[in-house]
Amino acid sequence: MKRYICLLFCMVIGSTLLSGCQSDNFNQSIKTTDWKPTIYATVNNLDGVTMIAKEGTVSSTGMTVIFENNSDKQCIYGEYFSLEKKIEGKWYQVPVVLDANYGFNDIGYELASSDVSEWDVDWSWLYGNLENGEYRIVKDMLDFRKAGDFDKYHLTAEFTVDS
Repeated sequence: MKRYICLLFCMVIGSTLLSGCQSDNFNQSIKTTDWKPTIYATVNNLDGVTMIAKEGTVSSTGMTVIFENNSDKQCIYGEYFSLEKKIEGKWYQVPVVLDANYGFNDIGYELASSDVSEWDVDWSWLYGNLENGEYRIVKDMLDFRKAGDFDKYHLTAEFTVDS
């Protein structure tokens, strides 16, 4: 009888130890099950206006994006942004690390027709240090005609964090 109890005890201990030896992808899926899927059904559909990650500026805490307006539209963007991570081919919202309410400065930067501009972003205060992986930043861009007359679009720039 003692032998069976000892064998059962060894099997329980062995099972417990083996359960901690899962692959990184499995552990990542577990950690991200609470992540919400993207809320953006349509992105990058403002003809002639693009946003890309500036080469050599991406880190786990921020980067520089380049806006290019090759249209005849007057565009405006602000400080607001969100980050998403690609997991198993789908985009998920990166969880915010702050427990308190937060906000962005309500400012408008003009991106005139045929203009190029750069915008630096530090997301460590909102998202912390990003783990390695494929991400995208999402920003609102307004096609501005006059006060109260504009259309809102969502631009994205994909980037990879590889620390």
